[in-house]
Amino acid sequence: MSISGPELKLRELGIVLPSISPPAGNYVSVIRTGNLVLTSGRAAPAIDGVVPKGKLGREYTSDEGYQFARLACLDLLAAVQKELSSLNQIVRFVELHGALNTTEDFSDHAHVLDGASDLLVEIFGEAGMHVRSVIGVHSLRNGVPLTVKATLEV
Repeated sequence: MSISGPELKLRELGIVLPSISPPAGNYVSVIRTGNLVLTSGRAAPAIDGVVPKGKLGREYTSDEGYQFARLACLDLLAAVQKELSSLNQIVRFVELHGALNTTEDFSDHAHVLDGASDLLVEIFGEAGMHVRSVIGVHSLRNGVPLTVKATLEV
């Protein structure tokens, strides 16, 4: 069986999807209904054994947030791949939503979420383009700096 589509693009980019992090509560990571797949919020997985915790604008810069969004999106893709068996089933990403744990004066939300958006376009091309929203919040579960969630068509 030859590899094609997003699965091939991951290989070409040298990207290996992480092991899926478990849900932080009583819910599932991914639900498929009809031709839509919805994900729960995904945070950046542990980096060198340490889970990032803290606020953007205090413990982390917007560039570090960009990298966290990219890592969280990889975790999201790993969960979707487990549900679908292959990312090649994805027709397009419909919506991406980011929640950022920020200081009151933080204002670089768009740049941070671009970490996830840029990754989706790198892997899926035009099918990775999506509508999106991003909000800053006072706190997130377990003190993580951000979460991302998506709706996609299969």
